[in-house]
Amino acid sequence: MKKSIGKHRYLLSSLAQKNSIVSTVVNLLLAAFLLLAAFACFIPLWHVAMASISDGRFVLSHEGPLWRPVGKATPNGYKLIFNDSSLLRGYLNTLIYVIGATSLGLSINISGGYVLSRKSKLRVFLTITVLFTMIFNGGLIPTYMVIRSLGMIGTRWALLIPGCTNAFFLVMMMNAFRHVPESTVEAARIDGAGHLRTLIQVMLPQAKSMMVVVVINSVVMQWNSWFNASIYVTNRREYWPLQLWIRQVVAENTSILQNANPNYDRWLIQYAVIVIATLPILLAFPFFQEKLEKGMIMGGVKE
Repeated sequence: MKKSIGKHRYLLSSLAQKNSIVSTVVNLLLAAFLLLAAFACFIPLWHVAMASISDGRFVLSHEGPLWRPVGKATPNGYKLIFNDSSLLRGYLNTLIYVIGATSLGLSINISGGYVLSRKSKLRVFLTITVLFTMIFNGGLIPTYMVIRSLGMIGTRWALLIPGCTNAFFLVMMMNAFRHVPESTVEAARIDGAGHLRTLIQVMLPQAKSMMVVVVINSVVMQWNSWFNASIYVTNRREYWPLQLWIRQVVAENTSILQNANPNYDRWLIQYAVIVIATLPILLAFPFFQEKLEKGMIMGGVKE
C-alpha cells in the first residue's frame, strides 16, 4: 500500500514538473511574440518621429528606418505647420467632427441599443434590419445621391451625420443592455420609473464600460476619417479635416524635387503633421485601457 502511494506521488510530481516546464516554455514564446509584435508596431512610429526633426535633404536620400535624426536636428517642419493656417484649421475641424459626430452617435447608440434590448413586437424585425446593414449597404454612389438630395454636399453636416454611428456600435450597446439584470429593471418599473428614467438611472450605469468602448472606437474612427471629406467637401477646403490635409501635403511633396530651388523643409511637414495627429490618441489610450478591457469582456458573467 505504501509503495503504491509513493509511486502515485512520484508520478504526480513528475507530471507537475513537466507541466511547469511546458508552461514556462509557452510563456516565454508568448512573451517573445508579443515583444516582436510591439517592436514591429513601434518601428514606424519612431521612424516618423525621427524624420520629423531631421534635415529634409538627408531624409530624402535616406533608405530604411531612421533610428536617430539624420543631418542636423531641426524643428523647421513643426514651425511650418504652425505658420500654415490651413493645417491649424484642419486640426480644429477634426476636433469639431470628433466631438460632434461622437456625441450625436452616442445618443443614437444608447437610445437604439435600449430599444433593441427591450421585449417588444418589433424587436426581431428591428434587430434583423440592423444586422442586415452590417452585411449589405447601398454603396458609395447611392449614398452620395442621398446626401446630395438632402442638400448636405459642401457642408459640415455631410461629415457629422452619415458617419456618426454604425450597426456594430448599436449591437454592442444592445448586448450591454441585455446583460443588465432584469430584476433591477423590474424593480425600477415597480417604483414608477418610465423608460427614460430606467435607461439613465438603472441601465446606463451598468453598461458604462461598453459605452466607453463605443465612445473610444467612435473617436478613433472619426479622428482618422478623411475619405468622406474628400467626396462631400472636395471644393470646401475650409471644412477639410486634418487627415485630408495630410494626404494633400504628401501628394504635393511628390513634386518637390521638380523645383529649381526646392525647400527641403517642406518634406518634413508630412512627418511632423503625422506626429501631431497621432500624439493625442497615443497619449489618451493608456488612460482608457482598463475601461476597454473591462468593456470587451462584459457579458461573460450572467445573472
